[in-house]
Order: sequence, then structure tokens, then C-alpha cells
Amino acid sequence: MSDSRQVEVVLRASRLVHFACRTLILLLAGTACVHAQATAPANETFPSKTIKYIVPYPPGGFNDTLGRIFAQKLQDAWGVPVVVENRPGGGTLIGTEAVAKSAPDGYTLLGVAFPFGSNPSIYKNLPYDTVKDFTPLVFAGQTPNLLVVKPSLPINTVKELIDYANKNPGKVSYGSTGIGSSNHLSMELFKSLARIDIVHVPYKGSAPMVNDMLGGHIDVAFDNTPNVLPQVNGGKLRALGVSSKTRSTLAPDIPTVSDAGVAGYEVNVWFGVVGPAGMPEEIVRKLNAEMNAILKQDDVRRRFIDQGVEPVGGTPAQFADQIKTEIQKWARVVKDAGIKPE
Repeated sequence: MSDSRQVEVVLRASRLVHFACRTLILLLAGTACVHAQATAPANETFPSKTIKYIVPYPPGGFNDTLGRIFAQKLQDAWGVPVVVENRPGGGTLIGTEAVAKSAPDGYTLLGVAFPFGSNPSIYKNLPYDTVKDFTPLVFAGQTPNLLVVKPSLPINTVKELIDYANKNPGKVSYGSTGIGSSNHLSMELFKSLARIDIVHVPYKGSAPMVNDMLGGHIDVAFDNTPNVLPQVNGGKLRALGVSSKTRSTLAPDIPTVSDAGVAGYEVNVWFGVVGPAGMPEEIVRKLNAEMNAILKQDDVRRRFIDQGVEPVGGTPAQFADQIKTEIQKWARVVKDAGIKPE
């Protein structure tokens, strides 16, 4: 082979090696970029953008108040916007389903309450699994219901109510704010434990129910303590007991239903926060720690107590156990009461 031919071959080989190296470098660089883009969200500091807090109720009421307390306090602590979005409807199912289907990145939270634990027994086909599709974050607070009767009844105690109902089977009526509501299931549990027969009259809210009781159209009801305590203090309704295990700080002179004659009776209307299933443990810990700190702040505790709610707090695992306990408890009550799922 001539010298010129040898030089040409060497140059061609050199160009091929150069091209191959350049191509390999570009491929490696591209792979690194793709990997960096894929892992960036997981490695970014949480939170770095707007957090959405969904309340599955209309504005007003304690669940909405709780959402706005957490939103403002988290925003103050972390310096990112926290927006409360009310998504009422479907017995809380609309807003709850939306969170179940959200990305588990910590940027979508859900305020939950008593129906979160009772709905699995009230609805045949929930669009989510209450246990599997959510990450419990914190058990925020709880409040008892108050057992009240219209003052024209010759009843001053829980035992007298039971005696009166037994002497007048099927003639005593009780009100609730609808099938599966806390005051409906509170009374069904009471009926089961006390072995009495009283008639359910459902309403579309607390106000019309209380108004009908004030008008003498229904005899007895459980309702949130702050809703009926003013009427009790004004002599328009008579209180017989609180549904919680211990007496209420709002009404310390009123005995518990358990102590007043129905041993083992306990119902609390509770509130908490969850996220979608599959949230990273680090984000769960951060949200739980911050919300527990918020629940300990003096101004927050005052706002809770002013509305008759006891701040609670605790770990995600404790809240998960609480949710499971509620689901099992109300499943038994619904079955025993013969309530047909919708």
C-alpha cells in the first residue's frame, strides 16, 4: 500500500473514532439530563409551590374553619400559598374522591370529619376506598353531641328518657340532619344500647331540626354542643347528657350519657386531615409535625375551644387506627339498625 493510501486510511479511522466518541458523549449527556429531570421533583424541597386544601363542605362549619386555620398557619410557616377549596356535594363524596385521585406529592390535602368513617357503611359503591386510597396525616380535634329534649316532656335524665320511651313505644320521635349523619348514628347507637324504640325524623340541616324541636314537633335529638347549648342555657331545651367519654368543657355540669345510664356509650364528632395514598414518608412527617405544632398554639387552641372542639393531634399511625375503629364501629351500628346503604 502506498504512503498516501495509508495516510488516507488512518485519517478515515480517526474521523470514525472521533464521531463515535462524540455520539457517545451526547448520548450520555442526554441520559443524564433525562434522569435529572425525572428525579428533580422527588429531590426538590417540600413545599415549593401552592398547596391545595380541599374541604368537602360548603363554607361555614368547623371543617371549613379548620381548613382555613391550617391554611393560614402553614402558609405563615412555610412561605408558600395554601389555598382552601370548598368542594361540597354528594355527602362529601365529590371532594373526597378528587383528593383520592390526586398526585401523592403533598400538594393536595383533604379535611375529613365524622362521615369519613361512617360513609363506607352508608353508601353501597363509594368511588374510593377509605383505608387504601388515603394517607392519614393528623387527628385534629373532636367534640361531643348533646342529648336534648323539648321541655314539655316530663324528662330530666337519661334514665327517665329510657323509661318514657319504653312506656310509649314508637311514639317518641327524634330528629337528625340526615341518614348517616353524626346525630342520626348517635341516636341509633343510643337506641341499641338502651333497647328503646323511637321514631327517626330526618331533616336537611341542624337549624330546621332545632326549630322543629323548639316548636314541639319532635321530642329528642343529639346535636353538636355549640348548636344547642344556647337554647339549653335559655331554658328552651333540656340537656340530658353529652355523648363523649368525659364531660364537655362547654357544659361541665351536664353528665355523660354513659354515666347517666347507658354504660359504654361514646360518640365524638371528629376532624382531621388526610392526603392521597402513597405520599412520601418524609413529606408525611413534615406535614404531621407542622400541624401538630399548629394545634399547640394558644390562639389556635382558643379558636377550637370557643367552638366546643378539643384539639387532639398525634401521629399518622394513631389517626389511621382511629379511622379504622370508626369504620368498624359504624358498620356494626348501621347493620344493627337495619339502615340500608344508598
